[in-house]
Amino acid sequence: MGTKVAVIGSGNIGTDLMIKILRLSEKLEIAAMVGIDPASDGLARAGRLGVATTAEGVDGLIAMDGFDDIEIIFDATSAGAHLANAKKLEPYGKILIDLTPAAIGPFVVPAVNLDIHEGARNINMVTCGGQATIPIVAAVSRVAPVPYAEIVASIASKSAGPGTRANIDEFTETTAHAIEKVGGATRGKAIIVLNPADPPLIMRDTVLCLVDAPSAVEREEITASVEAMVKTVSGYVPGYRLKQQVQITPVPGDQPVHTLAGDAPVTHQVSVFLEVEGAAHYLPAYAGNLDIMTSAAIAAAERIAS
Repeated sequence: MGTKVAVIGSGNIGTDLMIKILRLSEKLEIAAMVGIDPASDGLARAGRLGVATTAEGVDGLIAMDGFDDIEIIFDATSAGAHLANAKKLEPYGKILIDLTPAAIGPFVVPAVNLDIHEGARNINMVTCGGQATIPIVAAVSRVAPVPYAEIVASIASKSAGPGTRANIDEFTETTAHAIEKVGGATRGKAIIVLNPADPPLIMRDTVLCLVDAPSAVEREEITASVEAMVKTVSGYVPGYRLKQQVQITPVPGDQPVHTLAGDAPVTHQVSVFLEVEGAAHYLPAYAGNLDIMTSAAIAAAERIAS
């Protein structure tokens, strides 16, 4: 028997979490699926799969038989809802894994900094764009200073549900902050694009870093570091990959990069192009943005459970 967990939020992300845990995890056992809409597909699917359910939100979870045995709770609702949920759950000593942009607890990207925060009671999984791109910024910054990093996350419009759309501002702010806090950039910026193309395109991410790397050896080390990081992330997100080779180009002396990097020296721009294909456990393969969130959250929970 694995560590017992519950999922709050019976939408796309919560349902994908549940199915991944049931199919793939040897360390986690899902004990409850929590929603607020009795007619939601996620609760209905959970019931068919033999998972205990409640449509009474966190209050219903707390009242459920077996609540005391649950050790880890995933919150896949919204930033505002997580603030309320965390407050209600605080007296019970559970570990919360927050998949919203609420960011009550420390930012966690499993490939970068989970070891530092394994003892935290509430960890935040940043955003889908953050999970995809912050490892790359961290890979660059562990070799050379990164005065400025910018990421662009392009996701299929069809994969952005009401929760994502309601939290666009939080997405950009949370991701930008985590680029600095976790990725190691002095200044970070994040942009999200909801791509309306039909048929939908899989998630694409662009990472641009301004660096001070005057020697060829440093630039070779940056490329190797990025490639190693991609391999690490793909260990828990199989559809995560480089779209093309890492590009490192000199920045002309007359380029006004001071508007981005301030007075910090900048010699080159590192450009990394990624794509994230979903595993299609519950959601379509183009929904890599949701797949990377649930995969990262489960990787974190399994490490904590160990």
